[in-house]
Parts: sequence; structure tokens; C-alpha cells
Amino acid sequence: MQISARSIDIAFGIAGAILGGILFLSPWFLGFNSVPIAAWNAWFCGGLIALISLSSLSQAYDWEEWIDLIVGLWTAASPWLLGFFGTISAMWVHLIVGLGIVVLSALELQRIYAAS
Repeated sequence: MQISARSIDIAFGIAGAILGGILFLSPWFLGFNSVPIAAWNAWFCGGLIALISLSSLSQAYDWEEWIDLIVGLWTAASPWLLGFFGTISAMWVHLIVGLGIVVLSALELQRIYAAS
């Protein structure tokens, strides 16, 4: 059974949107909304990841994946760059979601450029 490139795009887009949604909602569910820098970073990065991932459902462009890759790297590194690594729940959700987005974006970029 052959899986189409379009099906892979859709699956990656949905996975990215779910990860972005998890990050966006995490300040409330994991209880770090009282740490403003961590909460605002989660809302901004989670929202941006979700929006870009949802926009890639209609048509995947390499620039969307590059932005997702950069935002994923920022998200994974932000607990240390912004100084909220001491808030364990915020640190872990940023690290896991950020690395997840990096992996998804890198795989999608590899697929896009290998098809060219």
C-alpha cells in the first residue's frame, strides 16, 4: 500500500496543530500561568505553530516548514534563553513540543526537497 505525499502532509499538519494546541493550553492545564514569561511564550509559540500547521493542510510550502522549524528550535531552547527552566512543567512542555515540531518540520523538509 502506497501512502500519498498529500496524506503525509495532512498527517504532519494535524500532528503539528495538536502539538501547538497542547503548548497553547499548557499554562492553564499544567499550572504555570502565574509565570508570565513562560505562559506568554507558550501562548505565542503554541498559537503560531498551530496556525502554521493548519495552514499547511491546504498546501504545504517549504517556507511554512522553515518557520515551524525555527519556532520549534526557539520553543525547545526558550526555557534556558528566557530563564524559566526552574518551572519544571513549563520547561518540559516547551522542550518536548519544541523538539517534536523540529522533528516533524525536518522530516517534511526532507520529503519536500527529496521530491524536487
